[in-house]
Amino acid sequence: MTMRPYLELEAVEAWLGPRPVFGNLNLCLHLGEHAVILGPNGAGKSALIKLLSRELYPVVKPGSALRLFGSTRVNLWELRSRIGLVSSDLQRRTAAVVPAAEVVLSGWFGSMGIGRSQQPNAAQRRRVADLMAELGLAELAERPYGQLSDGQQRRLLLARALVHAPEVLVLDEPTNGLDLRARHQLLTALRRLAGSGTTLLMVTHQLSAVIPEIERVLLLKQGQLVGDGPPDRLLTDAPLSALFDTPLRVVEAEGWRQVLPG
Repeated sequence: MTMRPYLELEAVEAWLGPRPVFGNLNLCLHLGEHAVILGPNGAGKSALIKLLSRELYPVVKPGSALRLFGSTRVNLWELRSRIGLVSSDLQRRTAAVVPAAEVVLSGWFGSMGIGRSQQPNAAQRRRVADLMAELGLAELAERPYGQLSDGQQRRLLLARALVHAPEVLVLDEPTNGLDLRARHQLLTALRRLAGSGTTLLMVTHQLSAVIPEIERVLLLKQGQLVGDGPPDRLLTDAPLSALFDTPLRVVEAEGWRQVLPG
């Protein structure tokens, strides 16, 4: 069965302020394919997410194109309902005083909280309650966001990203700053989602965050794709040592991988 692409980049050039990030990036990601983009800090991982979320626009030039779900013209409201995003940047920008349930409800409106003009209906509130219960957050509904732990905040933003039941869930460094218990809870939730039909795109520099369901690995270094293939080929000693410019040794158990000094 042919998988439909949700992101197509052809000879994309992009800049963040005065700094070039991509010069000639080609990439195609497909619905139904769980993938990870792995690379060191500064590789361009966050910029790639901004291209996907339309926070960053490529340079317009002949022979270059960016298509989302097959189209170069994107309705941002429709895009928010098809792609859910969980990121450290979103975690930092969420106001500390907003009650947890309102953080999740704001996902319906693409806002950072619930304004006076935004009135969630009963079905939307039920959806939020169900998601919070599913992710073990029901008892935190009235708690201010700033009083939650990093792990609770991350799961709360996961619930927010899921309100529309998006086709694609993008996770930017999902386990950064989490302790072992919070990491386990989040990765367990992601594994359930991977098995439920939601397409996952993980973006990270941490090998331990790559869940066993990931079937495609893309290695990104200095704005260029230097590897594209299955985990068994790319999540190994030589490719990762070259990616991070340091000798590394990978150990594997039951589909999980850890990296040790080489």
